Amino acid sequence: MGFFDKLFGSKSSQDDSVKFVNQSKTVLAPLSGKVIKQEEIPDETFAQGILGPGCGIEPTGTTVYAPFDGTVNQVATTLHAVGLTSKDGVEILIHVGMDTVEMQGSAFKALVKEGQSVKAGTPLLKVDLDAIRAAGHPTATAIIVTNGDDLGELTMLAEGDVPAGTPLLKF
Repeated sequence: MGFFDKLFGSKSSQDDSVKFVNQSKTVLAPLSGKVIKQEEIPDETFAQGILGPGCGIEPTGTTVYAPFDGTVNQVATTLHAVGLTSKDGVEILIHVGMDTVEMQGSAFKALVKEGQSVKAGTPLLKVDLDAIRAAGHPTATAIIVTNGDDLGELTMLAEGDVPAGTPLLKF
């Protein structure tokens, strides 16, 4: 953001949605942050790939966006996780923070409902990262492809710090 954008304002609050471009069998980063390898996710179930292949993001952003065009299959009753299926059959679980189910939704706000159709970049959840940290939970977010065995080889497309909407995983 430049000096004039800071002084006079800009459309930067809308920039995240503009950066999302749906791509076939590609999962875009659902939130801004630092990409971490699956084995570095601070939860054994996710790190070992028991639920499927994927990666993690140590978030800096507080909005979780749809990583592709598809349908919301599930929003956890505790609002810490959302499941989606893309139009081309990729099933994904976005699990915000570790052990955040214990927070009973206190740091989360759902912005979508089960069964809702979404486009890449549709806001799914708002997250209070400070509240998650204050509760003593890691904020690392797991992005897991739950039907990865049906899709072939998964390729990581990004590493390091990424803005939401960056191509992250591809089959």
